[in-house]
Amino acid sequence: MNQVLIASPLGTLEISGDLNGISAVTFLEEESPQSEKIPDVLKTAVIQLQEYFDGNRTDFKLKLNPQGTDFQKRVWQELSQIPFGKTTSYLQMAKNLGDPKVIRAAASANGKNPIAIIIPCHRVIGSDQSMTGYAGGIWRKKWLLAHESPVTQQSLF
Repeated sequence: MNQVLIASPLGTLEISGDLNGISAVTFLEEESPQSEKIPDVLKTAVIQLQEYFDGNRTDFKLKLNPQGTDFQKRVWQELSQIPFGKTTSYLQMAKNLGDPKVIRAAASANGKNPIAIIIPCHRVIGSDQSMTGYAGGIWRKKWLLAHESPVTQQSLF
């Protein structure tokens, strides 16, 4: 398994993967020095994440290989269908999975998403539009949603 650390507006990101695809994008809570060498199998992911943060990419074209249960993989696939700049609710996700009663299980699988940003679990909010939990921290979720917002806020002063 190859790994690389990159700097982002949200702190250091650790990207892991191999020839089978990207298996993890994780926020590190402590700032760490950026990797000096980027493994070949991770170069495209690094470039695409940098383009995303620069505002030049709205979707990712990467081979992904997240590890999880079949149900978790179904949830993560469903997350991947949420368009850039849009949000959905946990209830809507459960309905899309075919059963509104799986809302808690879908929320749990959402929270276990190993590939932050690329599998956009940050785009899931409460049915009442509330900022619900995010494994990377609510402040990161707010930043990501603002970054993807089609409406840009301007300062009045």
